[in-house]
Amino acid sequence: MTPRDGASGAGPGVGNPGVGGAGVGGAGGAGGVVPGGYRHFHEQLGVLKQRLLAMSEQAEALVELAVESLLERDGEKAQLVIAADRELDATELEVEGMAIRLLALQQPMARDLRFLVGAIKISSDLERVGDHAVNIAQSTRRLLDLSSHLTPAPELEDMARRARRMLADALDAFTRGDGALGREVCRADDQVDALYNSVSRILLTHMMADARTITPSLELLLVSRNLERVADLATNIGEDAVYLAEGKQIRHGAELHGAGRGTPSAATASAASAERGEGRSPRSAASGGT
Repeated sequence: MTPRDGASGAGPGVGNPGVGGAGVGGAGGAGGVVPGGYRHFHEQLGVLKQRLLAMSEQAEALVELAVESLLERDGEKAQLVIAADRELDATELEVEGMAIRLLALQQPMARDLRFLVGAIKISSDLERVGDHAVNIAQSTRRLLDLSSHLTPAPELEDMARRARRMLADALDAFTRGDGALGREVCRADDQVDALYNSVSRILLTHMMADARTITPSLELLLVSRNLERVADLATNIGEDAVYLAEGKQIRHGAELHGAGRGTPSAATASAASAERGEGRSPRSAASGGT
């Protein structure tokens, strides 16, 4: 059965069984929503939301543990990160499978459709966050093998803190359908980029001053690059939150940097018109990065 988007807060995109139209007791009456099936659909959406939140917590914990292993020079923590990534991979497959089954069996429209497509994209983004945490842990192990005494710049720890905060806020924005918070996450990415540039300059100075620091400096540069990519993935999720809440695409900085500010683009206006007229929400192809 096909639930419609509505005002209820019982779940992401909870519809209104009393609204008529295609798939909700519209033409011919043959496709009317059965209340029990409707409730079951949104119960499943609630389960999917909880699995997404759990996956986000897993990813954030891996990033935090990986950075701790680097700052504390703890090889055991680094190994824990590498081993725990398998669980995150399994959760991605679970979330993706749940979303695909709901798409196939329920044929949702409007906000529910955007939520399910977004869930598939976000599960992939979170799995990649885990991969970046593993990369940081592997850098830690190589630095331990080098017996390097090069101390990570304070900016590196600040990058990690901001990237984790962005990730938490982005998932919060998506599960709550909060477009304003999604935009805040996207804007916060500029601060992480600035820190990345600062770390790069510091490490370059070390390498120019002492050739013996080149290899450990490159490892720390790789760590900073992975943290910058975590922030980029959080930005992707923030953009998905805006799309869920408003049916508006803001990817590639169109709205944030002025190109789409004030009035919607022709493509956005067309998409909004289609959704109002047909109850459907077109979505562009999934983006791998920002």
